[in-house]
Amino acid sequence: MEIKRTFDLLSNLKSFPAKDDILARKIKGNWVKFSIEDYIERSYSVAYALLSMGYAPGTKVITVCNNRPEWNFVDMGVALAHMVHVPVYSTLGSDEFKYIFTHSDAEIIFVGNAAIFKKISPAINEIDRKIEVIMMDDSDDILCMSRLYEIGRKSKAQFASQVEDNVKNISPDELASIIYTSGTTGTPKGVMLSHYNLMSNSHSHALRQTLGFEHKMLSFLPLCHVYERTMNYEFQELGISVYYAESLATIASDLKQSHADGFCAVPRVLEMMYGKLEEAGKKLKGFKKIIYDLAWNFANNFDNYNTSKIYLAKQSIFDKLVYSKWRENLGGHEMEIVSGGSSIQAKIVRCFNAAKLRIFEGYGMTEASPVIAVNSPADGYNVIGTVGKPSTGTELSFDEDGEILTRGPHVMMGYYKDPEATAEVIDKDGWLHTGDIGTLIDGEYLKITDRKKEIFKLSAGKYIAPQMIENKLKESPYIENAFVCGENQKFASAIIVPGKEKIKAFASSKGISSDDDKLLENADVLKFLSSEVEKVNESLAPYENIKRPQFSFDSWTVENGLLSQTLKLKRKNLQEKYKEQIAEIYKVEKQ
Repeated sequence: MEIKRTFDLLSNLKSFPAKDDILARKIKGNWVKFSIEDYIERSYSVAYALLSMGYAPGTKVITVCNNRPEWNFVDMGVALAHMVHVPVYSTLGSDEFKYIFTHSDAEIIFVGNAAIFKKISPAINEIDRKIEVIMMDDSDDILCMSRLYEIGRKSKAQFASQVEDNVKNISPDELASIIYTSGTTGTPKGVMLSHYNLMSNSHSHALRQTLGFEHKMLSFLPLCHVYERTMNYEFQELGISVYYAESLATIASDLKQSHADGFCAVPRVLEMMYGKLEEAGKKLKGFKKIIYDLAWNFANNFDNYNTSKIYLAKQSIFDKLVYSKWRENLGGHEMEIVSGGSSIQAKIVRCFNAAKLRIFEGYGMTEASPVIAVNSPADGYNVIGTVGKPSTGTELSFDEDGEILTRGPHVMMGYYKDPEATAEVIDKDGWLHTGDIGTLIDGEYLKITDRKKEIFKLSAGKYIAPQMIENKLKESPYIENAFVCGENQKFASAIIVPGKEKIKAFASSKGISSDDDKLLENADVLKFLSSEVEKVNESLAPYENIKRPQFSFDSWTVENGLLSQTLKLKRKNLQEKYKEQIAEIYKVEKQ
């Protein structure tokens, strides 16, 4: 069947054989599973209950929770009731909660648990209209999901015909969801996405998927982000089971226990997994270390287009001796992994591909529902350093300055209550201006080079693309993160976060004994870190060279506002936090 509205996925699931784990959630070490029948019944019960409570079509319904099957029951129930789903991150600050709760006009908020309810309560209390709060966990204090299901089941006879009319009559072009962009600067904007925005996009990448009904995927990126959300829809279209991880800290064990066939990730997650594999090799000794190092070097330079018998034989030998052990620790299966959100280092893609943990990099943005281009396992291409070919039905073009433009059914309806901002990004011909700079490799494969708004000019007139330089810096095993600065200055510099454990290990190997807090004051450590920066400088144009970098063991996180929800740098916040250090960098130049 053709899937044009989100709830069409439920009808589509009926075409599959019975399945007792279409959705599953990890609770205290155990998987709690829901069948296709459970999913459909609970979704309809939510719809009946909301209608019985008197809420009208178009009502805005917020969810604030971690990934769990109940998110889907609400998502589908809200759509069946002809209402609008507004998913919100649980990690926001009180001001952001208040802004979104107010701006969205929400009348209902579903919260995951008591801790989240406590966190958002101050924001709710500051809003001058009534908001119904419903707890997903069981609760004796407020209305909870188990009670909501009961209300829905009792109301079925009264509201079943209304829901059936909705299923027949809701247009694919109607508003299904408002997603507030976390953004790297400024106030969040509410991206309005129709049913067909979401379904046409999820179907476009479902066409590139090789997994199906017999497979499982682990989900841990926030469902409130449209990337994970439309992947979630893709899996449901294909009948793939979705297992929701207990937390980010349990990803490895959850992969192992669920025997998943893949997952979606952002580069930072894959960087951490890569780092653990690298560290595992350093702990070995003797013959085992020799074999591991050979396999590691082969993986880091792996060419997935080399099909010579000798080359594949080497891979097979290393797979038997090393790579298969990696997979055993992650559940034992070969995997398909999608990476998005920002660019990923080529060596990580090569390494995972060699181990049959195949990474396919894609690209998109919330305003494009979100996928614009992605590499394709189904079509047999995975061009490292690119984000693949445009999705089916997606038009791609480039502005004079290299900005990527896209047009098609995936482009948002607009920003909620903000026609001026909408007109700034969608032109009169329907092209969405992405704000990203890119080019086509071999006339087919899209390569992202930087963010248009992040590119800055030095005082000499040369342009600096900071993201490209930051990614090169992070290729050093001793550099965890970097923020390139220098707008209107004579040269580019950077605030660099070294990997503390790796620097401690280096210091120990050199007989340097210092407190953690004083390691970055040691002349030998600073000389070593500077040499890592110089290695990167050798690959850059002279005007791009990083001079006088500053090093800090500060933690950059979502919680402290230095990273966005998708782990991108919040440049405005970083500029403010390090304004004194940055001033010091350039103060020297002026003397």
